[in-house]
Amino acid sequence: MGGSRAQLNKPHKSRFSTKSSRNLHKTSLKDKSRIAKSERNVAKGARAARLQRNKMLREQKKAALLKEKRASSSSTSAPLVILLFGLSASVNVESLAEDLLRVLSNDGAGDVSSTVASSEYKMRITVLKAPHGDLLSCMEMAKVADLIVFVASTISLYEENASDCGYIDSFGSQCLSVFRQLGLPNTAVFLRDLPSDQKGKNELKKLSMSNLAGEFPEDCKFYPADTKDELHKFLWLFKEQRLTVPHWRNQRPYLMSQKVDVVADDLNSGKCTLLLTGYLHAHSLSVNQLVHVSGAGDFQLQKIEILKDPNLLKLRKESDAMDSDDMEVVRSMDPDFMTQEPLVVENVPDPLAGEQTWPTEAEMAEADRNQKQKRLKKRILPRGTSEYQAAWIVDETDDEGSASGSDTDDGMVLDGTEGYFRGPKETENSDIDDDDDQGSLDDRDADEETDMDSVMMEDDNLTREQIEEEIKKIKAAHAEDEEFPDEVDTPLDIPARKRFTKFRGLKSFRTSSWDPKESLPPEYARIFAFDNFAKTQKHVFAKFLDMKQENRDDCVPAGQYVRLHIKEVPTPVASKLCLLVKTVPIIASGLFQHESKMSVLHFSIKKHDTYDAPIKSKEELVFHVGFRQFVARPIFSTDDMNSDKHKMERFLHAGRFAVASIYAPISFPPLPLIVLKIAEGSAAPALAAVGSLRCIDPDRIILKKIVLTGYPQRVSKLKASVRYMFHSPEDVRWFKPVEVYTKCGRHGRIKEPLGTHGAMKCTFNGVLQQNDTVCMSLYKRAYPKWPEHRFPILDT
Repeated sequence: MGGSRAQLNKPHKSRFSTKSSRNLHKTSLKDKSRIAKSERNVAKGARAARLQRNKMLREQKKAALLKEKRASSSSTSAPLVILLFGLSASVNVESLAEDLLRVLSNDGAGDVSSTVASSEYKMRITVLKAPHGDLLSCMEMAKVADLIVFVASTISLYEENASDCGYIDSFGSQCLSVFRQLGLPNTAVFLRDLPSDQKGKNELKKLSMSNLAGEFPEDCKFYPADTKDELHKFLWLFKEQRLTVPHWRNQRPYLMSQKVDVVADDLNSGKCTLLLTGYLHAHSLSVNQLVHVSGAGDFQLQKIEILKDPNLLKLRKESDAMDSDDMEVVRSMDPDFMTQEPLVVENVPDPLAGEQTWPTEAEMAEADRNQKQKRLKKRILPRGTSEYQAAWIVDETDDEGSASGSDTDDGMVLDGTEGYFRGPKETENSDIDDDDDQGSLDDRDADEETDMDSVMMEDDNLTREQIEEEIKKIKAAHAEDEEFPDEVDTPLDIPARKRFTKFRGLKSFRTSSWDPKESLPPEYARIFAFDNFAKTQKHVFAKFLDMKQENRDDCVPAGQYVRLHIKEVPTPVASKLCLLVKTVPIIASGLFQHESKMSVLHFSIKKHDTYDAPIKSKEELVFHVGFRQFVARPIFSTDDMNSDKHKMERFLHAGRFAVASIYAPISFPPLPLIVLKIAEGSAAPALAAVGSLRCIDPDRIILKKIVLTGYPQRVSKLKASVRYMFHSPEDVRWFKPVEVYTKCGRHGRIKEPLGTHGAMKCTFNGVLQQNDTVCMSLYKRAYPKWPEHRFPILDT
């Protein structure tokens, strides 16, 4: 009891204090005042420096913001692009675009151009109308939009006979997800078809805002847009708004073409010069740079012409606005062939690059003489003697063998150039040799199983029933891969050691070594690789910024109205672009150094929620990476963080991320990814997957895994006889070094084959159950499929 009433004092907190403060009571009053005064001075100086630094940072941010605002609203900047997107099919975007352009141009009647210079608002604006139902056009317009205006109709909320389709239909929801993946610029929502009375208008506006607020960013504003006064109010607010665009768009110069022309090239048959006219955005463009035309490919510039701006803000005379058709050339730039970026796509492999020495003429002549002597001299050897063994048999032995009178029917005749010929008895067994040759051919065919099965039969003569049957097979394989991943059956007609000759076993998938340079395919001789990709990317970006700051003579500043002369464009591609420009904006974007070269690109990818069909590895897909488009046939793999090896996925499964690896032109990240798939019997592409560019690494190891399964026939504690994994004792001996395991977690080894039908005896590290399944994992490295054509313009 007494102990509980004892006083407990808190200990001193001297362990948190400094040595000088603990010894402060030992100093005199004079020293105390001196120490305190110096501490006050130090604190006061640090505070003043901190305040000065914060003030300087505020002034720098304010100056940068003011400079950005002046640049976006000045007469030398490119027109701002406003995209009108209807959230449902009931929205009339055409009438809204006409009203908005008339408000900007102060013109009550007559046709108005899509680009207007408004002296009242001191802005130049281009208005784009997104066609509802055309996914490709909506994507291309969203890539260049500075403001996306989502238009919603409220007519279904207060009219009884209106179709109840809601604010957003399925296509609107799909495009919203695509816009989010690309990166949203400034956004606004226009509410149309509001009632005329003020009370009902306010109530319906509040209801619409509460229903739609979750679909858009927090800073997205809602505006009624039925009258010209409401549009006038919006434009004044938009003028004072700070514009923000996705980061990837600010990295490269780009041009949204307003006019496309073609000039025939007399020197190159099948080629022409493509003329793209429009405003240059984001950055300055050098005439020595390469450009990418969306969907058409990468090209060099023949020249750049700076034209007179047809939409100037300050016009002295009204007649000046009519001179836009003359296309007066202010300045022309020609490339410097010494510094122009070469259009290098593939590496040209040297077949003799691996040769270390080259034989002299005397050595080659001596080799020819020896070859002729071997051709003339025939030797009879015992049956079963290889050519290597025959090289060790001296001539005396051959002579003795020939003098012994042995029958030539039991031997074979060797020839230095023709290989070997079968004797009379051997021809009786020629069927066996033919089977072996056919087995090797079957092995090569089976090795390309993934390549052949990945693409649907590309025959134009297929009937509808055959196409439906092929689709059913792919869906069945997709379902089976989800239920039994990686499991394959051992073929009965081909030995397993031949069918799986390129596969090997791994003791540990995570820690076992695999050489990334081993047995590379021929396509790897055509691609480019970097010793240090991050360092190369940093160097390329720094070089581009230096070019922008130097104000060189070969560069066109952003905001100019220019005409790009793009040379050596295939004539069918140019003709297709002239047709597409009526519905889809044609975008030409500048490329960095090395971005035309082929390499192995890896994307983090996820199947889109609206796409239900299976997506198989090595299937042909259209990749939209930033402004660029290309066709690729990817392989999918997992992303194993703790290993340098990654398991290949046969299908892109829904609800989880995967890594897609493709052969494609180099692109420097970060860039968004949209994957489209052209369905059979449909010209319109479907949204298949979304993601982003991850890295560029040809040495990333992707392993295709197969699992061979067998079933215990007799079980005796740690031992069991297993059958149906192999069908011959030779296959059991071939795969004997590979470790086996069971689905219940037991691990073991193959001891020996049993009988002649492929049964085997195995031992395990635990008691095996009769209903368990014995598995063996085998691996081989997988690579993407080289695309047959690289750009989708002719398939659109």
